[in-house]
Amino acid sequence: MSREKVIAVVVSCNRLKMLSECIEALKAQSHKPDAILVINNGSTDDTEIWLEKQEGIFFISQENCGSGGGFNTGISWAFQKGYSWIWCMDDDGYPHPDALHHLLKNEGNERALLNCAVINKEDKKTFVWKTKGYQTIDDVKEEKIEGVCHPFNGTLIHRSIVERVGLPKKSLFVWGDETEYLFRITKANKFPTYTITSALHYHPSCAFSYKSDWEYRSTWKMYFYLRNRFFIHKSKWNNTVLAFVNYVGFLFAFAAAILIFQRTDRVKKLSFMVWPAVDAIRNNFTTFPDDIVQKLGRKHNLISESVLFYMKDLWLSMFPESDLVRHADPVKG
Repeated sequence: MSREKVIAVVVSCNRLKMLSECIEALKAQSHKPDAILVINNGSTDDTEIWLEKQEGIFFISQENCGSGGGFNTGISWAFQKGYSWIWCMDDDGYPHPDALHHLLKNEGNERALLNCAVINKEDKKTFVWKTKGYQTIDDVKEEKIEGVCHPFNGTLIHRSIVERVGLPKKSLFVWGDETEYLFRITKANKFPTYTITSALHYHPSCAFSYKSDWEYRSTWKMYFYLRNRFFIHKSKWNNTVLAFVNYVGFLFAFAAAILIFQRTDRVKKLSFMVWPAVDAIRNNFTTFPDDIVQKLGRKHNLISESVLFYMKDLWLSMFPESDLVRHADPVKG
């Protein structure tokens, strides 16, 4: 029986210094991956020039499709080329030299999604995201933490999982694509997941918190955070009605968080929520970062065009024959 081969898939966009650090760490693995694939996701710096000079690295340059589109391309390519294990990571993190060795060593009899322990790259101790209540890696006594996974940060996926579950959704772009894929794997398809605490992956500390006062005009990712939450709920509950109910609850909670924690542009932020929420319910994936930045940059706020226009648009999408809305429209001729 032939040995199962491993490919590392790295998605990168305009972070050449971090990418080179990640590639160096991959090449230094005690259990070396059989191949390294970089998805150059629309970089406008010198990333492609640098990649062309590297030996032993495959790369694909494409337009910026976000992390969802990047991992969709990377996992699809690796699957088609016959690799058994696909080790996924963004360019802003890098694995400890023994990370892949420990991941593969902990492969059990059951097929499972395996993830590195994601540790702050500055102090090399603190968990970046919530990990079963542990604060630092030194606090952990167990080799495997069941039910915890933070894709795509040193996430090891077997091709049999991809064969059953499919690929990450390119349409989700960023901020939610990884969680939606995780729930499809663990909830809809019942694969268990484990964080392997001896396999470390270093990552910057989490920069965003809903309790922090974000800058209204520059936080374009917030659109995807709000829109994609609906599709996360659909994967989590595997039921459209339950997903909708939970999504509405999320929107109310998020609105409350704006009122409580935000100090600037509260009304603008509240009105902005309508746009991604309506697009989520209508399955509209035609909005991209440039569209959001342009809209956020306008001098007027989004109240009149968001609340009135989008609510009417939502009503029409749900009740296309509504006399109430049709008669409310001005006569065109």
